[in-house]
Amino acid sequence: MATYCYGELGGLSSGELLFWIFVDKAQEQLGVQDLAAMFCVVAGLPLLTTRGKFAGSTRGTSVASVVSRRLLNVEFKRRVLPTLTTQSIRRFRILFVNNLGAFVGRTVPVVGWIILAYDVTAITAAAIREYNRRVDGADRCEP
Repeated sequence: MATYCYGELGGLSSGELLFWIFVDKAQEQLGVQDLAAMFCVVAGLPLLTTRGKFAGSTRGTSVASVVSRRLLNVEFKRRVLPTLTTQSIRRFRILFVNNLGAFVGRTVPVVGWIILAYDVTAITAAAIREYNRRVDGADRCEP
């Protein structure tokens, strides 16, 4: 079984090498945009209580929703803005709203999740490229 070196670490198995490459690539990738993404995700969590809602709707509301509805209280004549909520995702349904603030409030966490998904993909791709560059043929990750 081959052993590998990475930085100051020696005698690493192929799995240990891959782990440490992932750690380094994550450190390289993560930055200010990830703090913003995490803020978006947390701001979009339905943590605030509400007076009442229809049956089957997501319980509570988010800080992003409350703030955006106050700042962007623009009504359209028809429901044309597509949104997602926790319940609509579970039911595989897109909900349409006619309030710009509601649209923005529900879109904030989606943007956060998209940024985080991109980061996971970029970290994984960079780590596997670096790993495959360093290891013997038998230990390589095949796409």
